[in-house]
Amino acid sequence: MSIRSLFVFIVLNTICSFTYAQTETSFFKGYPVVAHSDTLFFVKNKLGSLSAAERAERTSAKVEALAEDLLFVPDSLITERDSSLIAIAYKGNVLLSLSQADADSVKMDREVMAKAYQEIILNNIDKYKKETDLTKLLQRGALGVLIIAILGMCIFFLNKYSNRFNAWLRVKLHEKISGFKIKNYELINRKNEMLLIRKVLNLVKVFVIFILVYLTLPIVFRLFPWTKPWSDSLIGFVLNPLKNIFSAIIAFVPDLITITVIVFVFHYIKKAIKFLADEIEGGRLKINGFYPDWAKPTYNIVKLVLNAFMLVVIWPFIPGSDSGIFKGVSVFLGLLISFGSSSAISNGVAGMVITYMRPFKIGDIVKIGDTTGAVQEKSLLVTRVLTFKNEVITIPNSAILSGNTVNYSSMANQNELIIHTTVTLGYDLPWNQIHELLIGAALASEGVIKEKQPFVLQTGLEDWYVSYQLNAYINNPKRMPAIYSEVHKNIHIAFDAAGVEIMSPHYQAIRDGNASTVPGASVITKEGASL
Repeated sequence: MSIRSLFVFIVLNTICSFTYAQTETSFFKGYPVVAHSDTLFFVKNKLGSLSAAERAERTSAKVEALAEDLLFVPDSLITERDSSLIAIAYKGNVLLSLSQADADSVKMDREVMAKAYQEIILNNIDKYKKETDLTKLLQRGALGVLIIAILGMCIFFLNKYSNRFNAWLRVKLHEKISGFKIKNYELINRKNEMLLIRKVLNLVKVFVIFILVYLTLPIVFRLFPWTKPWSDSLIGFVLNPLKNIFSAIIAFVPDLITITVIVFVFHYIKKAIKFLADEIEGGRLKINGFYPDWAKPTYNIVKLVLNAFMLVVIWPFIPGSDSGIFKGVSVFLGLLISFGSSSAISNGVAGMVITYMRPFKIGDIVKIGDTTGAVQEKSLLVTRVLTFKNEVITIPNSAILSGNTVNYSSMANQNELIIHTTVTLGYDLPWNQIHELLIGAALASEGVIKEKQPFVLQTGLEDWYVSYQLNAYINNPKRMPAIYSEVHKNIHIAFDAAGVEIMSPHYQAIRDGNASTVPGASVITKEGASL
């Protein structure tokens, strides 16, 4: 090979390699001519009825066939020129014809280009023949056997000494291992832990053997030209994923910086909003029409909206976010959440509405449906009420929003909560006496506010009796059951002391009415005689 041809070969090979390595460039890369797993050069233009891909494929096949010719004479590979083409031919068999368009595509002189291609083909054939020489093959075969023998020895000694190491380790750990416990629960006992350690060591041994075999096979396959593609494939199985991962990481760095900046900005926006919420909740900052108990739930809502908006902003920068699989999984999860959380969403919306309606706060005594007690917890989804019987009742917020809520504490804080009870008595009893007895019983009860006079309402005039409703003021709704009991007891005592029978008169339909239910009272006969 002449110095000029060698120089042209190096320049041309550099240009072709650079062209092939470009991705998404503004010019066409071309189709590679590959022989014996080596890329020789590229074909970019069509010629006559042959496309560029067909030209490259035909040239590759002819070069490989020429290398298999045992009578191949390098001097017979020549370049032939006619009026419009320069052909690279061997004994009349044209391997490749080059047009002016081919030379212009790489910005070279056509004759120089033809000579360079000729030298490349000759070098590839010469290299292949040297690699397939019988003496070389025998040497490489012996080297391959030696490599395999060394591999077998490595596996033998690895297996031998790993078994000894396992036995030594079991002896050393026998007294130290006591099983694996989580608090009082024994997750793995001593015997199973030893078995687990042995299996882990065996897996490590198998993995090391696999790595040794996997690294040895490409070396052996690379000794022979026919198995060289297998070697490249085995290496590619490992290197290509690593190269793709590394390239993806490098390409992701700008997006990662963008995501970091976005997260950083949103983080400090949320911190600023939390500071304002804490100030409002603590009463240090006051905003007209905005109550302190709104601060925390409002902050939670704003934080949720900001997090959702932040996710929308960074979504395009997440690797694989534009892939079909990623979109399909996202849609599936969205549908799953939508169909599976309809009640949760309704409770959450109801929880937000209740928060801004302010029907009660933590500690208030309320009646929600049939449940009466102190509000123990308010969350986005449920409200928990501690009843007077020390029962914790969990009520969905949607049920609270759709029903009625009675708040006893809101008016009790202003000493205006009224409790009431009803007594039915006959028309023969003077109403003013009944009023005095009921009011006296209320004032004698502990927990009733003495400064505010109880009052009685006559709520019904039935056929046989009158309904008297006693109303009294209290300021401690937490003691309502006890106060009601005290009032009822004092009513009983007061009426018994006054000789008034607490009984609706229609009982006369089933008895003559002569017997009195008042303890110690005399019986009045129909004629008025005392018995």
